Amino acid sequence: MAIIAEWLKVDEDSVLQSLQGACDKLETADGEMVLDLSSVRRIDAAAVKTLEKLASSADEKAVKVVLRGVNVEIYKVLKLVKLTRRFTFVT
Repeated sequence: MAIIAEWLKVDEDSVLQSLQGACDKLETADGEMVLDLSSVRRIDAAAVKTLEKLASSADEKAVKVVLRGVNVEIYKVLKLVKLTRRFTFVT
């Protein structure tokens, strides 16, 4: 059976709200969730904490979280806080 991924575009102006919405939608995700971060240039500590919460919830529900279009600066932040191994990255 094919997996239909939940696709969410994260807006630069409301990163935290978008990520919190992704946490809420994780309840109904079936196998995979894709977050499009291509328009996001920077993230703050609250967004990192929300991504950590998202990763933990996804692990519990066996949902794969894919981050699309992550720029180098955001990737470096996620690497420093050891979150890169918990996500899949695509361009």
